[in-house]
Amino acid sequence: MEITKVLPDDCISLILSLTSPRDACRMALLSHAFNSIADSNAVWQMFLPLDYFHIISNSSSPPSLLSLPKKELYFSLCYHPILTHNGDMKFQLEKENGKKWYMVGARALSIQWVDTPRHWTWISLPDSRFCRVAKLKNVGRLEIKGKVMLSTLSSNTNYAAYFVFKLVRDRYGFRHTPVELDVSIEGTAAGEMRSVILDPPRNMPQQAKERADGWLEIEMGEFFNGFEDDRTVEFSLREDHDDQPKRGLIVQGIELRPKHNR
Repeated sequence: MEITKVLPDDCISLILSLTSPRDACRMALLSHAFNSIADSNAVWQMFLPLDYFHIISNSSSPPSLLSLPKKELYFSLCYHPILTHNGDMKFQLEKENGKKWYMVGARALSIQWVDTPRHWTWISLPDSRFCRVAKLKNVGRLEIKGKVMLSTLSSNTNYAAYFVFKLVRDRYGFRHTPVELDVSIEGTAAGEMRSVILDPPRNMPQQAKERADGWLEIEMGEFFNGFEDDRTVEFSLREDHDDQPKRGLIVQGIELRPKHNR
């Protein structure tokens, strides 16, 4: 006997909401009756973050986004990131489980000398989600820092931070001099410092990976976000061992997203 004839719809909705978006999509294929329940707002509301209304309401997205059916809204947030925090952060969901992704744009980062025109300039690029990205003109020492409240992210989740950047053709100063990357939670011992080459010669291992959007990314470190926490996760990139001139680095931001290695 089909389960939809045994259990009330509310009970089946509750069961499906305790599974995953992937499972709910599979169950929708079983029968017409299951399709109606598996695609319902009652099920997909549970896959959205608890604060989704606040996130969207404080974003640059049109209010009509909130009127979408919950399943449609879920996948819109997976495939079409939205800008939050006055356009300085990008938000989206991970399709498989609804975990939160955030990218902290260059304007929300603390970049040493970024407001000095002879050192940095703000430019627009069509393949960036942000209206402005930071382009390095000339510095001797490099420091980029940022932080995010842990309560902003999904709880009980292992995250990694990724530096998202480009290098222009006439870049200089990143081929042989390593930069140091660090990710740590406020009030805890500093994590393991990572030393990487952003622009290694072709005959050396390439530590940066090309993203689907055409930018490069390099992992800065990872951290575990437990349950409700009012602390911050802090991340930095620096090179201050010498005064060798550096130029040609374009910074889009630092992305925080779940890392599935546990």
